[in-house]
Amino acid sequence: QCLLSGSWRSDTGCRMVVSVLGKDGRFSGSYLPGPAAGSSEILTSPLEGSQQDVGLVLQPTFSFTVRWRLRAQMTAFLGQCYVGANGEETLHALWLLREAADSPTEDWKATR
Repeated sequence: QCLLSGSWRSDTGCRMVVSVLGKDGRFSGSYLPGPAAGSSEILTSPLEGSQQDVGLVLQPTFSFTVRWRLRAQMTAFLGQCYVGANGEETLHALWLLREAADSPTEDWKATR
C-alpha cells in the first residue's frame, strides 16, 4: 500500500513533505525546490492535493498544486505512487508550471 504522508525527495533534490493526509485522500504540506530550480529566492511553499483511495488500488494516483511564495506562479503535479518488489515507495509525476501573464497576447509563454 502506498501512502503519500511523510517526506519525499526527487532525483533533482526537490523535497516534498506531506504533513496531513486525511481519510478522504486530501493532503497538504510543503514543497522546496532543489538546486535545479536555479533561484535562491524560492522559499518552501505550501501544497495541497488529493490521493486516490488506497482501498480501491494499492498504487494510487495523486495530484497536487504548489503556490510559490514570492512569485506569481503555481505548479500542478499529477502522478502515481508505486510500490517496488522490495516494498520501497516511489513517486512518478509530471508537472506544469503557470506564471501570471500581463495580457492575453503573452499567454502563450506563461505555461511551461
